[in-house]
Amino acid sequence: MKLGYARVSTEAQDNAAQLAALKKAGCRCIFEEKASGGRWERPELLRVIEQLREGDVLIVWKLDRLSRSLKDVLNLMERIEQAGAGFQSLTEAIETTSPGGRMMMQVIGAFAEFERAMLRERTRHGLVAARQEGRIGGRRPKLNVRQQREIVKLVNSGAQTAADAARLFSVHPSTVARLLARSRLAG
Repeated sequence: MKLGYARVSTEAQDNAAQLAALKKAGCRCIFEEKASGGRWERPELLRVIEQLREGDVLIVWKLDRLSRSLKDVLNLMERIEQAGAGFQSLTEAIETTSPGGRMMMQVIGAFAEFERAMLRERTRHGLVAARQEGRIGGRRPKLNVRQQREIVKLVNSGAQTAADAARLFSVHPSTVARLLARSRLAG
């Protein structure tokens, strides 16, 4: 039997193209998942692998839908092989039912991992460049400078407890605790 696995990384993404390709490839049962390929918790992937039987073929639209880590891909391929099943990636035309197909899957898996590492490196360099230009990533602060000063003044004068100040300004108590710790260090 042909079993399909379709994965998108976020709720906002659509897997319609994957589903159409898997149906066209003859998949009787398709397991769908919304989870990052870098995460280990992919319950639908585990379900489909557990259901594989001798002679079945697990089909994905693209190899990176299975995983972005070569180590993870190889572990998954081993589990598929132990079940007596095969693997097929439609986009890269990879299949593991022959020795040549298994070798090609390993080579392409190595390239997929290399591409992911290059993306991480470019992202890291971009963040460093942004910091050098004075831009800081992350969330905008919940409290502006005036509000921060007010909280420090209220708590230090004893007019409010840290918890009361957090409720007053609608922030988490840990936000106030970090603010107070920074103000003590600044002295």
